[in-house]
Amino acid sequence: MKNRDYLVEACVEGLDQVIRAEKQDADRVELCARLDLDGLTPDVETIKAAFKHCKIPIRVIIRPREGGFVYSASELDQMRESIQVCKNIGVEGVVFGITTEENTLDILAIEELAYFAAPLKVTIHKAIDAVSSPLNELDRLMGIDNIDAILTSGKAPTWEAGQALIKELIKKAAGRIQIIACGKVTDENIVTVHRRIQSTAYHGKRIVGKL
Repeated sequence: MKNRDYLVEACVEGLDQVIRAEKQDADRVELCARLDLDGLTPDVETIKAAFKHCKIPIRVIIRPREGGFVYSASELDQMRESIQVCKNIGVEGVVFGITTEENTLDILAIEELAYFAAPLKVTIHKAIDAVSSPLNELDRLMGIDNIDAILTSGKAPTWEAGQALIKELIKKAAGRIQIIACGKVTDENIVTVHRRIQSTAYHGKRIVGKL
């Protein structure tokens, strides 16, 4: 029985983990392929199967390759095609992030893809942690209507090391964009994490236990 005032999003790879995450009380899943590469866009059949067998909301990562988040025009086209697939299937949302060579978010590209994704919800992933000033970028993201959430570990490997920045982002967002805290958040420490950070959402590979 769920007894919490925050959302728990499990980062999953493949259909088996989707099903287990739902059984283990995840509120939502972020569906990925290749978590060993920090998550790439899953194939169409995996997205379809997850949507068919899962009752909780699914957000699909849109990341065409490993490495950084500066994308070529052809890679952006590939991301657009993947978003269209997700729209056709009917998942709740998509998760992506795009940066520039100057370590800022590529707001024009993000805005274009966010509007293209509508009516799907959009999460900006940890590309926000790769930029020079996440707080400045949050201001710019709040000008884009279709962005629902930002995933961040506060520019640190763990929530604990990044908690000061995460809390600043939560305060600045003021509920206009949901700040999803991550960075080694598990079923064993989430109560402590929530007590410290007071976010409305948390994310992790083991956030509902081993999958």
